[in-house]
Amino acid sequence: MRFFFVLALGAALMAQTPSRGASDSDTPLAIKVDVDVVNILAAVHDKRGGLVGNLEKSDFTIFEDGKQQEIKYFTRETDLPLTIGLLIDVSRSQENLIGIERSAAAEFFAQVLRPKDEAFLISFGEESELLQDYTSSARVLTASMNDLRVSSGVGGLGPGPVPTMGQPRGTVMYDAIYLAASEKLKGEVGRKAIVLITDGVDEGSKVKIEAAVEEAQKADAVIYSIDYSDPRFYGFGGMFTGGIGASALNKLSDQTGGHMFRVDRTHSLPEIFRELQDEMRSQYAIGYTPTNSVKDGGYRKLEIRMADKTMKVQARKGYYALKPESR
Repeated sequence: MRFFFVLALGAALMAQTPSRGASDSDTPLAIKVDVDVVNILAAVHDKRGGLVGNLEKSDFTIFEDGKQQEIKYFTRETDLPLTIGLLIDVSRSQENLIGIERSAAAEFFAQVLRPKDEAFLISFGEESELLQDYTSSARVLTASMNDLRVSSGVGGLGPGPVPTMGQPRGTVMYDAIYLAASEKLKGEVGRKAIVLITDGVDEGSKVKIEAAVEEAQKADAVIYSIDYSDPRFYGFGGMFTGGIGASALNKLSDQTGGHMFRVDRTHSLPEIFRELQDEMRSQYAIGYTPTNSVKDGGYRKLEIRMADKTMKVQARKGYYALKPESR
């Protein structure tokens, strides 16, 4: 299973050509979908940050490139099946956290998985490894988490392994997201989520963050990132490195309609998993047929406005209207 997964990663990345010369500010990150129907998953929070789960279609207004769209499909997603990919960072910087991650994730799966739900488990450090393929069994997933091991070519203190000459590797977070989306989630239907536990520092991925986000969006997957850093590993540098990681994780989640959580002294990993479970079960599915039906490959900006201006909606920012031959 491990060999197949690594082989699939190589094949997927060989087909990936990263863009050059584009900055984060001038490269829109959005989803590419068939524009016959645009589907949006949205979570809504009140002014205190609490989830709002009793809204109606009339509470939402959708705009595409500034033009209002007619909502044709609307449902609350509290009971529809979930497909979850759990991606856990096992690089050297996470060594002291793996035990906590293992027990918290086991509790999460025991609580969140229902008979029609499925999940898979990927660990990533200097390489990505599929530890458990699709299963609806929390027991099987828990057993597979016993295989979580540090994946690092170089030990010692410092911000991750030292990159090797010609092939820098350390924490291939973006590669893991890209592979989970393209090889595991892209062919699935329904609601799909990537749950990412990491300090957010990527070292040595073959793809950039833009490619990882785009592939997740092409798979119609929401990324929920959990910023979990070990201050004992980074020491005084942890503040600086953690800032970089948090920025990347926030971008991954924000652009796909997810949410970034942060583990700290007042917010434990088990508590975050409980919040994540509530959010996954409190989404709204919104669908519309765009007034602009031209499939020209162009970027379409999405905006959702709430009737109650004090509420904050969490959803993806846009999509690309793929040409038929590009699908």
